Amino acid sequence: MTIYLSGFMGCGKTTVGKVLSAKTGLTYTDLDSFIVQCERMSIPNIFSQMGEAYFRQRETQALSTLGDLGGIIACGGGAMLSDENAAIAARLGRIVFIDTPFDVCYSRIEGDIARPLVISNTRASLLEMYEQRRIKYIEHSDIQISGDNSPEIIADEIIRSLGDK
Repeated sequence: MTIYLSGFMGCGKTTVGKVLSAKTGLTYTDLDSFIVQCERMSIPNIFSQMGEAYFRQRETQALSTLGDLGGIIACGGGAMLSDENAAIAARLGRIVFIDTPFDVCYSRIEGDIARPLVISNTRASLLEMYEQRRIKYIEHSDIQISGDNSPEIIADEIIRSLGDK
């Protein structure tokens, strides 16, 4: 089984993914960390040296590779915006959107220099990005879970929702 966790930066994909892995016994992989490991350079360096288009191409390849292996995959905030990525993920597993309010996400990502989109945008532009992306996250998900709970409760809701589908 492959579970793709999607949502805006700071919504809790990493934390929930680790809790979900512990509860299910499925392996956990952070998509961005996998790309960093494969590329041997940080996300900001990939963006600055190779460009966002290159990063997105590597993201698509990684989604497919990891999906074939199974487990829980915490996707970067932009991964499920792509129709191609969503189609790959839907073919290989289930897509869970963790729907966390913007203010919560922002409090977690504010000033994070490891996130190129955070350091290059204002709070207002990030809110606009959040609102635009949220539409795609909903469109490209099988399951939507409120991110307004503890990671343990969110993980339990994901498990329950997957059992219902």
